[in-house]
Amino acid sequence: MQVQIIVTAGKITEVTVLQQPSGNPKDAEINDYALPVLVQDTLTAQSADIDMVSGATVTSTGYVQSLQAALDEAGL
Repeated sequence: MQVQIIVTAGKITEVTVLQQPSGNPKDAEINDYALPVLVQDTLTAQSADIDMVSGATVTSTGYVQSLQAALDEAGL
């Protein structure tokens, strides 16, 4: 999982998922419903302190870890 953020005036304004799990069709199904929720939660929370998506623990964990790394890099 690799997440990229755009920060404007100290605020997360955009989140892009550059890489996501894609090992099998189930991964794609999970990503299709989990990633939009995770992205929206990030924009709302303005941090990596967001809830996991039920049924998408691996995707959620990878997303939050990558998001935190992006936030650290951005100095947020």
